[in-house]
Amino acid sequence: MTHKVHLIDHPLIQHKLTLMRQKNTAAAEFRRLLREISLLLGYEATRDLSMTTKEISTPLEHMDAPILAGKKMCFFSILRAGDGLLSGLLELVPSARIGHVGLYRDPKTLEAVEYYFKAPADLANRLCIVVDPMLATGHSASAALTRIKQAGAVNIRFICLLAAPDGIANLKEDHPDVPIFTGALDRECNEKGYILPGLGDAGDRLFGTRSGTIKD
Repeated sequence: MTHKVHLIDHPLIQHKLTLMRQKNTAAAEFRRLLREISLLLGYEATRDLSMTTKEISTPLEHMDAPILAGKKMCFFSILRAGDGLLSGLLELVPSARIGHVGLYRDPKTLEAVEYYFKAPADLANRLCIVVDPMLATGHSASAALTRIKQAGAVNIRFICLLAAPDGIANLKEDHPDVPIFTGALDRECNEKGYILPGLGDAGDRLFGTRSGTIKD
């Protein structure tokens, strides 16, 4: 799969996203909606998984039944807001391996700084799905994808809730081999690198911390 932006405009995603955008949506409701949307995004991002067959016995007869091929996939969460998408994806694929990339954005340069990385083994033989609710300037996502590739991953997909033109352009330039799956394409980033109209800071709204603007 080459670089492509997949806009998943399912009516349920759009409806739930509108509820998430509202500034008076409580943290518990925000978490629930994000988990539900992640299931729908996950279905689309895994639509073309490789399959094989396995001989099984139903209550009536034997059959060759379809089953996923290869090693279990890996979900990478870009901390901390990525965990909001991760919880729903794990309901979809509970056997998946999990990796974490800890990044924060330097407030002056807007560049991503890594503070944590942990990954499963054999990434070269796994489909790796990287998740973060927001793709704003793309610096954090690009840095995370670079780090994951350095750990051996070669088959990577990126899932986000919202994407801005800057983030898409930067990922296309830095990682043209990584397809993007998103629930919405927002208008722009402001001068501080925050998505407009956006939905605020996804991490803060997930965990009920301070109210602020969106992070990358």
